[in-house]
Amino acid sequence: MWRSLASNAFNLIGLMLLLLGGVAIWGKSKYYNSGPLREAICLRVDSGIKMRTVSKNLVKRAAISSDAIFRIGIEYEGKTGQLKAGNFLIEQGSSMASIAQSITQGGANTCGSEVVYRVGINTTQVQVREMDPATTQFKQTLSFQLVTDTLAEFDEVLQTSGLRHRIALAEGVTSHRVVETINQIEILSGTVLEMPLEGSLSPNSYEVQQGDDRTALLLKMQAAQTADVRNAWADRAEDLPLASEGDVLILASIIEKETGISSERSVVASVFINRLNLGMPLQTDPSVIYGITKGEQSLGRGLRKSELRKDTPWNTYLNKGLPPTPISNPGLQSIRAAVNPEDTDYVFFVADGSGGHAFAKTLKEHNINVAKWRAVEAQRKKSQEN
Repeated sequence: MWRSLASNAFNLIGLMLLLLGGVAIWGKSKYYNSGPLREAICLRVDSGIKMRTVSKNLVKRAAISSDAIFRIGIEYEGKTGQLKAGNFLIEQGSSMASIAQSITQGGANTCGSEVVYRVGINTTQVQVREMDPATTQFKQTLSFQLVTDTLAEFDEVLQTSGLRHRIALAEGVTSHRVVETINQIEILSGTVLEMPLEGSLSPNSYEVQQGDDRTALLLKMQAAQTADVRNAWADRAEDLPLASEGDVLILASIIEKETGISSERSVVASVFINRLNLGMPLQTDPSVIYGITKGEQSLGRGLRKSELRKDTPWNTYLNKGLPPTPISNPGLQSIRAAVNPEDTDYVFFVADGSGGHAFAKTLKEHNINVAKWRAVEAQRKKSQEN
């Protein structure tokens, strides 16, 4: 009898262990296999929230099938205390394990709202955008000019948890414009004590966070520009009339100001390289303008004859060779164009009325192109008057 009872007890224990093992295997498959989410969502995790609240929210939004299995899995992986605040993109069919990884690894938010400060040549546009999780495309919800416009709605946006911030510099902005703008962005901290050298900032997009230091941000921009110029210089064409990486920045900044068309940059570069090789003055208006404004403001009009005759170090009509400093912060395409120009015989160019330029090898050809451009200008003026 006792032998029979013992046998039954062992059988029962064995069955229970088998069942527990089966449950564990089932739970593990639920945790690591694809989940029930049919459409991508943006999961917002507020600071200080508990993992239990997050798991229940995920069940409510049909992202996971069991909050208990989700929490057990996170406990097993040792991630219970690693929950990060932010906005996280949860893809269709995401497993519990991948969701757990997203909300505990930290780093940049992957969805939700973002504020983009677009630093242009003359103004800074502030855009508030919201990502559509289904398409991962951003939809603009608010737009205004920094400083000149003040919106109460923007103050409310700044209170949003997990809000991302980016500063995007346009190619050709001056260092003065950049510093002027970042001093006006209230989420940043610190004081800029020294103006960065013209040309030393890389026109790019930079993610920033509340409390980031302004000077540290500028140093990051400078490091990016230094790396781009160094790499371009190492890959430069032979026999260029450029003595240093500093010369590359100067020429690139002029190219940047002369054309906004990517396909033209290397051709424009060839004109200036040819002029340098021939000992001709560069005769570029943007550098003359910089001699007047020092990049601190927009001239807002055409150059006067008296200004073309004014002898500043940046007047490339009166002085041969490169000006002493860059006249803007050039982008990577202009930097590459400066060290790898097209192989042409062009020494002249003028606007062609279509947004691009007409290039010429001789003064005679150039004068014909100038006459065409003046005819286009006259027609436009006539149309405006009518």
